[in-house]
Amino acid sequence: MNVLSWTRRGLFAAAAGAALATGLALTPGTALAQTPPGVLIVGQIAEPKSLDPAAVTAQNDFRIVVNMYEGLVQYKSGTLEVEPSLAESWDVSEDGTEYTFKLREGVTFHDGTPFNAEAVKFNFDRMLDEEHPYHNTGPFPLAFFFSAITETQVVDEYTVKLVLNEPYAPLLSNLAYPTGLLVSPTAVAEYGEDYGRNPVGTGPFQFAEWRSNERVVVERYADYWGEPAEAEAVVFRPITDANTRVAEMLSGGIDVMVEVPPTALSEFQGEDYNIVEQAGPHVWFLILNAKEGPFADKRVRQAANYAINKEALVNDVLEGTAEVAAGPIPPAFAWAYNEELDPYPYDPEKARELIEEAGAEGAELTFYVTEGGSGMLDPIPMGTAIQADLNAVGLDVKIETYEWNTFLGEVNPGLEGKADMAEMAWMTNDPDTLPFLALRTAAFPSEGGFNSGYYSNPEVDALLDKARVETDQEERAKLYKEMQEIVQEDAPWVFVANWKQNAVTSDRVENLVLEPSFLLQLEDVVKN
Repeated sequence: MNVLSWTRRGLFAAAAGAALATGLALTPGTALAQTPPGVLIVGQIAEPKSLDPAAVTAQNDFRIVVNMYEGLVQYKSGTLEVEPSLAESWDVSEDGTEYTFKLREGVTFHDGTPFNAEAVKFNFDRMLDEEHPYHNTGPFPLAFFFSAITETQVVDEYTVKLVLNEPYAPLLSNLAYPTGLLVSPTAVAEYGEDYGRNPVGTGPFQFAEWRSNERVVVERYADYWGEPAEAEAVVFRPITDANTRVAEMLSGGIDVMVEVPPTALSEFQGEDYNIVEQAGPHVWFLILNAKEGPFADKRVRQAANYAINKEALVNDVLEGTAEVAAGPIPPAFAWAYNEELDPYPYDPEKARELIEEAGAEGAELTFYVTEGGSGMLDPIPMGTAIQADLNAVGLDVKIETYEWNTFLGEVNPGLEGKADMAEMAWMTNDPDTLPFLALRTAAFPSEGGFNSGYYSNPEVDALLDKARVETDQEERAKLYKEMQEIVQEDAPWVFVANWKQNAVTSDRVENLVLEPSFLLQLEDVVKN
């Protein structure tokens, strides 16, 4: 069967089935659409912004790119530990400033061009050298992950060395993150600014088609260097509306649904479905505009943390699929998590006192809410409940709702002059990642970072700078724990929840595993 031909016919039938399903009380097993064996249909909240791993930041994009590309290293399944991938081995210099990688031989990109040390150098030069002809990787690339790299040296055809300006503890973990996935230099040169819609990697699946707001299709790569993918193809469908996504799953229009709405989990308890869960390093929070407006006053930021009933959000809105967050580092990083910190309690009286003390009674607040996106945890019901809690303590909150990619375009450049608060979620790979990218003074949007609320504390800056060069894990942990105490007190965010990710599959799907990294690896998934 021609996969692309099927997607055009089959997805039309699936959509029709889902439309009918929304008006029916379907019981498990009532399949109104039937997807073919070997073609895995994945329903997620939004379509990707790009398929260039150097240019993207969202989980919707990551789920696709990790199946087309590979990095020097990867996360070992079931862990956040690093193991070889396109690099067979590596050595680290005694002073921690040189990493030498021995590359796997005989690997080709999907366009037939060779993977070698020159290709690795091209990738890192492209991300880090502003003068590189293909440096334009989007307004908010995660090249921050590799800012310690000063030079990429080709030692020989299959040996490459990364030279750092100082020891950098998270480097190997960051190399396993999607930003470290390696692209074809030839394809980048051929497509230029359109490369993000014409991706070429070395992974088990290769790009086949992207129809905006409909689907992205990847096909099994016949010449893959490792074990071939089980599925003939994977179709990623953006289905923003949660009810429609549930209806598609119940009607058989999709085989896998990620980020299942908590209120819908009970509909998939029968033997025709499998519910898969996995805890991971996730933080769902509210960015507060600490630069201007009411939240420039720490007392009002603290008041927001007291005013919001996070236990109710977790238990009633999220149906127990998350835990209340206490700070910027999730408990999944057990070695770095500060267990002595308790979450802000729900205390509306304390909130009112702080608001009155700050002279902020009746303050008008603009609140950016997304329709759905990367780990955002039922964002509209969450946003509505948060609005009610803040209004109840004397604030006047008005919600503005945006589609996910539009939302990112509003939030990532910073809230200054636009909004007072915004929903946000991060799935991270190291305790360094989120605070370094979103809480340092040097991470203001004007500097290319994600500190959209403009929080600044020199003590926090110093602790983060010191932690990322500290190679002793116990010492790193002490620095992160001290940082968490300061940040919780300063309250640049409302710390809401740590999520346990989930997915639902039909009984025709086998071997789907959710990883602690939140990356959706599909090469071993079987579709009957």
